[in-house]
Amino acid sequence: MELRPVGTTGIKVSVIGFGCWTMGGPNWSVANGQPIGWADVDEDDIVAGIKAGLDAGVNHWDNADIYGNGRAERLLASCLAKLGVARDSQVIATKVGHFKGTAPHAYDPAHIRNQCEQSLRNLRTDHIDIYYFHHGTYVGPGYDGRDHDYLHEAAATMHSLVKEGKVRAIGQSAYSDDDFERAVPVLRPHVLQNKANLRYGDFIRQGSRCRRLCEQHGCTFVAFGPLDQGILLDKFDPANPPAFEPGDYRANRKDFNAATLGHVRAALAQVRRRFGSTAALGTTDDTAFLSSIASRWVLSHPHVCSAIPGFRNARQASCNVRAAIDAPMSAADAAWLSDLFLA
Repeated sequence: MELRPVGTTGIKVSVIGFGCWTMGGPNWSVANGQPIGWADVDEDDIVAGIKAGLDAGVNHWDNADIYGNGRAERLLASCLAKLGVARDSQVIATKVGHFKGTAPHAYDPAHIRNQCEQSLRNLRTDHIDIYYFHHGTYVGPGYDGRDHDYLHEAAATMHSLVKEGKVRAIGQSAYSDDDFERAVPVLRPHVLQNKANLRYGDFIRQGSRCRRLCEQHGCTFVAFGPLDQGILLDKFDPANPPAFEPGDYRANRKDFNAATLGHVRAALAQVRRRFGSTAALGTTDDTAFLSSIASRWVLSHPHVCSAIPGFRNARQASCNVRAAIDAPMSAADAAWLSDLFLA
């Protein structure tokens, strides 16, 4: 498994890491009651999936306090302990920002410290390798009820956690270029994170504002959603779009509809023709073949240090790591895929 650096920290992560959002199971937002989790998971299946990843060289696990409200962090720690994994052999990332508890805002410095300590306990560790601010909305209610800008004090708190040895590398996840551009010069993160896949390349494409930030500030980029939650694996039938369990975020995602799934299926038929049979990549597994294409496209972009597909079992984990087995994607193939999906 190829390892790539996280900014200038000296930390190196596997090019395929595993996102742990699915491990939190069903969950609902306390702010609006909307689903923010996934279908429930089985711990034995998760252990098997983690083992499949470890056996392939995965060392990067991306978590958050809001994933199952701590369940995903605790489950990751439990599984790694069951497998006898040495803590220092792994790069564990987690996030703070969406779970605010009883604070007026999740970026209140005291709350950041409280959540850091809770994540350390959940993860059974004395340090977090990459600690992200989970979003870029730093302005929100203060204790007096008026709008307060938490950016500078939140950044100072994060840097204090680094000095105290509780955090090794600083990350910023955000959902807009404006938020990244405001936060990065103040926070000075080592790594940025957002969605990147064949259907959504805004943050990693050539000339993007986020890519310029990486160049200017020496950041690397972690890409979540490289498989677009399975849409790019052609696993959903356009004639019978999926229905998801209560508490599963995908139930409210508009892309799981007949028109979108049909459009993607037609594009993936062209992908199969372009890249030949699945056997050409050394596998007869169509899902692993498509997973490899999707993740290798993401990894072909400058500054991307890791793609972090989610997983629920050993089968999905094995498909995820196929991208690290196959040869890196050529510039010509990456450009062709961009033209097909993003033009």
